[in-house]
Amino acid sequence: MASFSISTSLSPSHSLSKRSPLSPAYSRPWVPSHPRLNSSTWRFRPPKLNARLENKPGDPPSSIPREAQSLSDKQLQELTPSSGSCDPLCSVDETSSQDFEATYQPKTDLLKALAILAAATTGAVAINQSWVAANQDVAMALLFGVGYAGIIFEESLAFNKSGVGLLMAVSLWVVRSIGAPSTDIAVSELTHASAEVSEIVFFLLGAMTIVEIVDAHQGFKLVTDNITTRKPRTLLWVVGFVTFFLSSILDNLTTTIIMVSLLRKMVPQLEFRKFLGAVVVIAANAGGAWTPIGDVTTSMLWIHGQISTLQTMKGLIIPSAVSLAVPLALMSLTSEVNGKGQDSPNVLASEQMAPRGQLVFAVGVGALVFVPVFKAVTGLPPFMGILLGLGVLWILTDAIHYGESERQRLKVPQALSRIDTQGVLFFLGILLSVSSLEAAGILRELANYLDAHIPNVELIASAIGVVSAIIDNVPLVAATMGMYDLTSYPQDSEFWQLIAYCAGTGGSMLVIGSAAGVAFMGMEKVDFFWYLRKVSGFAFAGYVAGIAAYLAVHNLHISTTLAHVPFFSGS
Repeated sequence: MASFSISTSLSPSHSLSKRSPLSPAYSRPWVPSHPRLNSSTWRFRPPKLNARLENKPGDPPSSIPREAQSLSDKQLQELTPSSGSCDPLCSVDETSSQDFEATYQPKTDLLKALAILAAATTGAVAINQSWVAANQDVAMALLFGVGYAGIIFEESLAFNKSGVGLLMAVSLWVVRSIGAPSTDIAVSELTHASAEVSEIVFFLLGAMTIVEIVDAHQGFKLVTDNITTRKPRTLLWVVGFVTFFLSSILDNLTTTIIMVSLLRKMVPQLEFRKFLGAVVVIAANAGGAWTPIGDVTTSMLWIHGQISTLQTMKGLIIPSAVSLAVPLALMSLTSEVNGKGQDSPNVLASEQMAPRGQLVFAVGVGALVFVPVFKAVTGLPPFMGILLGLGVLWILTDAIHYGESERQRLKVPQALSRIDTQGVLFFLGILLSVSSLEAAGILRELANYLDAHIPNVELIASAIGVVSAIIDNVPLVAATMGMYDLTSYPQDSEFWQLIAYCAGTGGSMLVIGSAAGVAFMGMEKVDFFWYLRKVSGFAFAGYVAGIAAYLAVHNLHISTTLAHVPFFSGS
């Protein structure tokens, strides 16, 4: 599942420019923030009123008809959001000071004060170099625990998780430098860790920018416009598998935003639309688990060499498809699907695709798909392949939009301003923090403890997937990579493939378990307990069925028959 965020522009009417001090704030309904999801602000430009209603310079106010004035005021009143409103995927740091005063809660401030006190106490202990040198593991465990608590309770504490992650990373490496045999050793470990982490960061930046450019050109309409059926049961399966394959080349968050926006135009019935939106969440997480570029956790495992491209696709496509097919089959029997006595009318609104949108879609998707090929042919890290694709798309968009000043938002510089940079910084902080624990040997000790008490790798991987429904899967997978090296479990072993599957699909069991779920919750105002009551059981059944399917395929060696096919013989 995907634990990183991409801010996408879904229609040409989106405005990302700053508002003037005199203009009201036009925004979508407020949605609670969540540690998994911090996205750039989305804002809509207000629709222009009829030109004849505007006063010319020097005209008296009475020159506007009274009926027109009342109509204009009514429209403005409807468009102006109530206090406390925010964009659908906004983070907690975007709330205005007036809203903060209106929603002031002493209990929340007490939690903040306690969190700051705990952090300060931990920092004061860390300053004591003699104590740190003798108790390095305890000091680092305390720092990581306090920092991770700040990330988990980001919504309650109103601390942005990216800032907490960066502070945690720096603090842990300071403690490591004190507790290491020498500073030179700590610097060498940090240099090695930074080289590995930077590969993931560069890859994410490139992939997010490519997806943003394609979406700005409305390129994904080529996929979504082909969904023409309105029969509830058929629509359930079509939406599920379109999302499944779309998420395999994009990320689960972007795919969810695209598909839920499409459902808003296709399905007017709110309850059935929410049910289809839950299908999108399950399908997006399942689709991202079987390709190296479909989910940030699989990308991490792929970049660090725990899994390879074709072996992962061969080994996980069947379990991932089963984890979607089982919930779809069970949902098809529910009253939400069968109880619809009429088909949904075709009310899909047409949105204009940007000029040369089909070309940009083809080049952008081709660039994403080409990355594994580039790695196999050249042997260079994947981030070099994604940067190659970004460079090609950059030159292409500059060429096709040359001299078109009104289409600057379709070019790469504007796309770079819309991607979720703070999400990338969060990954940077988390990965550097985990690398410090790995350098200190703490993760190795934890792995030895788990091996001694839970020798079954299937149980370990399954437990990580269940926990990922509550805790962010990025640090979970990063910690697992530090706990077990390639000497313990070689590339493409059963353990690493199960980790990729479980961490990717486990978040579907709760609506807060993945970035896709949080996006859906915000866009459709879905309640946590509605998802728990209506969907969680189906998602859990699919999760267990997918694990059973993987073990069956692995033990029966079904996938080995594909090894004789020339195309699948490489990695």
